[in-house]
Amino acid sequence: MASQPTITVLYFAAASTATGLTEELFILPETPFPLSTLASLITSRHPNKGLEKILGTSSWSVNAEMVDDPEKTSLRGGEEVAVICPVSGG
Repeated sequence: MASQPTITVLYFAAASTATGLTEELFILPETPFPLSTLASLITSRHPNKGLEKILGTSSWSVNAEMVDDPEKTSLRGGEEVAVICPVSGG
């Protein structure tokens, strides 16, 4: 029996604060899995944490490469996906 495909999601800044985690393992419900739907998978695991807004303004990286268009990126398992929250400075 083949093992289920998994990804590691890394949380930074507001996403880490909201989830209380710096990283988390997810089993992909299907492969290929569109990166554009990962936010809904994360928020379903962490309801009522305000993640919809945080993830809606965040950028994504897959295996340390920034993603320009999440709609065109698919996950197959084994990837490390980082949630890059916007930051402000002064």
